Amino acid sequence: MTVLEGVQLGIGLLALLAGFVMFGALPTLKTNGKPILMPVPLPSLTVIIPARNEAGRIAPLLRSLREQRYPSFEVLVVDDDSTDETATIASGFGATVLRNDTVEAGSGKSAACWHGARHAKGKWLLFLDADTALADADSLTKLVGSYAQKGARGILSLQPYHTVQRLYENLSAVFNVIVIVGMNVFTLWGTRFKTAGSFGPCILCNKDDYFAVGGHRKIQGAVLDDLALGQAFLDRDLPVHCVGGGGVISFRMYPEGFGTLVEGWCKSFAVGSKSTHPVVMSLTILWITGGFMSAAALISSIAAWNPAAMALAVFLYAAYAVQTLRFARRCGNFNKGLFLIYPLLFMFFAALHIYSLFRARVLHSVKWKGRKIEV
Repeated sequence: MTVLEGVQLGIGLLALLAGFVMFGALPTLKTNGKPILMPVPLPSLTVIIPARNEAGRIAPLLRSLREQRYPSFEVLVVDDDSTDETATIASGFGATVLRNDTVEAGSGKSAACWHGARHAKGKWLLFLDADTALADADSLTKLVGSYAQKGARGILSLQPYHTVQRLYENLSAVFNVIVIVGMNVFTLWGTRFKTAGSFGPCILCNKDDYFAVGGHRKIQGAVLDDLALGQAFLDRDLPVHCVGGGGVISFRMYPEGFGTLVEGWCKSFAVGSKSTHPVVMSLTILWITGGFMSAAALISSIAAWNPAAMALAVFLYAAYAVQTLRFARRCGNFNKGLFLIYPLLFMFFAALHIYSLFRARVLHSVKWKGRKIEV
């Protein structure tokens, strides 16, 4: 075995172990078939859905809301200057449509969420992205019950389970892992590190806390509203609980096509890494580096036709493939077969991350839904 092969295998093995520390577990709402301890009386709930040109994506969410058994909730869809049939579709499902006709109309998700919150009648507020969908008729009940059991203070945020339908959507696999890991609270150390903020697609809070911290109005202009809103709650010593959404809520990211996927992840990673704890960031960099090293070790050993090195390299490559698959399947239903060629997923992640850094550090802007966002 050459020195180079030894170094590649050593880094790969170290990175494999770092991966288990980096992503120890992804807790979900634990019901285990047992009755949820519900608050009495049940709090009234307002579901707020900011929507800009979501005609092609919002129907599954509205359909799942219409099927909920929770007795006291309203649905507000904030039409944020849409030019499609978003408002018509929302009205057809019985949702109340609010047109954000203020001076902030069309200025983004935070402005739309704030507009909806100001018109909410419920005591608790649930902000949902238009591309999400609730898993079953008791999802709202699970959310409300879990929030109550956590003290009904601050934020309960869920990262939806990613449902994949088209081949290119599997390119989001590593991104989903990194987004969850980057919240700092899913390592083997649990909550030792302060959370980076909240997940954005599903946020539940009570109205009093929301307005006390200034809500989405306080963070207007932030590129990643989820991280900024969570930080606003933390700054007021209010808790932020982040969990996985498996069995409660799902979404399909960027179904419009590959270009939208690139824009969406570029926006997220242009500034998101700033909130990740340095230890978690170091583990993440090591894990990604190890993915490349394990593939390089396999190629080097085959080229040199070194049976001993080949055996170790094959073991490491297979272990990395299984680990990456395990991590990704916590986040979504990604194609199992693609993880046999997992280095391609790592290469796409690295290339897009470099591009996002170029957008943020050189161009100082990213694109999203027709908007140019300064970063």
